[in-house]
Amino acid sequence: MNIGVWICGVLVIPFLIIGMFFAILKEKAAKFVSGFNSLSKKEQTLYDKAYISRDIRNQCFTWSAIMFIGAVLCYFVTSYMAIPAFIIWVIMFFKEVHFDTHKAFEKYLLK
Repeated sequence: MNIGVWICGVLVIPFLIIGMFFAILKEKAAKFVSGFNSLSKKEQTLYDKAYISRDIRNQCFTWSAIMFIGAVLCYFVTSYMAIPAFIIWVIMFFKEVHFDTHKAFEKYLLK
């Protein structure tokens, strides 16, 4: 077994566990989202917690799928297939990173 399979394969598990955590707890898991837990309770009521949890769940399952596909490709093609898997993951990850808490959660505002 090559290193690419191990690197991608090991990351499948935590992403899957975190996704399951958000899937099971639903809107209760929103308090574990970085940035959201730093908002006051009054501000938190302005946001759709179920949508936040669903979005984080979907992100984690997508990241898990990317790493799983990377591990499979590393096993059957070449260990260098881990590189594109990580590049895709990094792009998707940093697309969701925001330094301003309010900007990060503006799409979750209740209307």
